[in-house]
Amino acid sequence: QVQLVESGGGLVQSGGSLRLSCAASGFTFSTNTMSWYRQAPGKERELVASITSTGGSTMYADSVKGRFTISRDNAKNTVYLQMNSLKPEDTAVYVCMTRVGGRRWGQGTQVTVSS
Repeated sequence: QVQLVESGGGLVQSGGSLRLSCAASGFTFSTNTMSWYRQAPGKERELVASITSTGGSTMYADSVKGRFTISRDNAKNTVYLQMNSLKPEDTAVYVCMTRVGGRRWGQGTQVTVSS
């Protein structure tokens, strides 16, 4: 079955960096667009970044442009989110998503940025 397992979250000071990973299994990873979403307490889930199957095209939310970078390694079935210059407003649960007969979600990883 489809599995998405995120890791790499944690507590970091404002201005710091984190690298999130999402390990995928149960589908043909190299043919799927992958996305990172985030959800902060009391807020709606927000699309953060997406990357196409070959990595040739990416998109970012305006709030993270220039600070976050999405990438993938199709040999490792893993998508990454490099987050630099983190701000307290980046605090959220970060979840990866793909479409396999519908949206499939991981369990998420908590990112907390202290001021």
